[in-house]
Amino acid sequence: MRVPSRSPGQQPGQAVARTAPAVAPTAPVPTASAPTAPAPTASASTAAAASSVSASTASARRAPTAVGRCPVPGQPDLTAYRAAVAELLVEVAALADASSTTARQVLLDQRLREPAIAAVLNATPQGFVGARETLLLEMTRYQPNVRSSAHDLTALVRIYLLSRIDVMWWRDTPAFLTDSQVDTTTDLVDLEWLRRRGLLAFRYQEQPATVLGRGLRAVRHRLLPDSTPYTTGLMFRRARREVIALLNDVAREFAAASPPATPPLWVTSLARSAEHQYRLRRLGYAAMVPSGHCLGWAADVEMAWFARFGVRDALADLLLARQEAGEINVVDEGQAWHLCLAPTARLRFRRAYEAEMGG
Repeated sequence: MRVPSRSPGQQPGQAVARTAPAVAPTAPVPTASAPTAPAPTASASTAAAASSVSASTASARRAPTAVGRCPVPGQPDLTAYRAAVAELLVEVAALADASSTTARQVLLDQRLREPAIAAVLNATPQGFVGARETLLLEMTRYQPNVRSSAHDLTALVRIYLLSRIDVMWWRDTPAFLTDSQVDTTTDLVDLEWLRRRGLLAFRYQEQPATVLGRGLRAVRHRLLPDSTPYTTGLMFRRARREVIALLNDVAREFAAASPPATPPLWVTSLARSAEHQYRLRRLGYAAMVPSGHCLGWAADVEMAWFARFGVRDALADLLLARQEAGEINVVDEGQAWHLCLAPTARLRFRRAYEAEMGG
């Protein structure tokens, strides 16, 4: 199986700066003193023009982007990383059939070594080799599942690679290993206490704890299918103070940009334990390990439901603008989008929480 070209045509998104891999030196460009070549024929002129366009395209892809944040010195360039992942996804999609397993593995082994991608993977707790082997194993084990946000292999690769930014950012933060740790740690705050006092600008619903509760939830969805998002609800209604302040800030901005009848921002997942993460994996969900949820710095927000109110795209633009500003990491998981607070924004949102909630 032939690996597809690494230049499949125009790619979505704008040209971004990329760190070039080590390559052999190119031949010098002829100077004006070089002998003058004979006048090209019509066909030669066409070929030269095509070559010039290709060179211009390659140059444009290497040119620094005019927008976005400059990479932090000593840190991986996340703009280049996301652009490299987007290019890789185009090639993975071309090798999605079952007969292309070997070609996919060769492709990933080559592309993951590119400096823009390798820099992020190498900075995760697993390191480059561990992250690469985990991705290949995830792809080998992948089975389509209606519960999974990874509806195909391309989505699985996208979710895995983009979520590595979370664990790179918070690699020194210990994970919540058990359900008991999530329920008892003082690093997390109970949302219900805040909700009852009117201190939350977003909504959520808890996961039913009994068979009767699940039955009542199912009946409500049948009778009023669009009244709430179709989600199981929060297993843990606890979150870090900074994440609560972030979600409140996003919810207020979203409300200000939406028509009056639009429901508030809806949060579908917050902190989780590693124990629960493995439980979700057994049920068929695309629950990556390690995860920003298990570190307490990630949340999922509903997206698909807001399409019926005509504001899904506005919410998406809002979130992507915050990512562009370096405030969060965003992963498109279909029905919901995954958000992770950046370490550089932690202090600002901690102060916002303390000013609003009183500590």
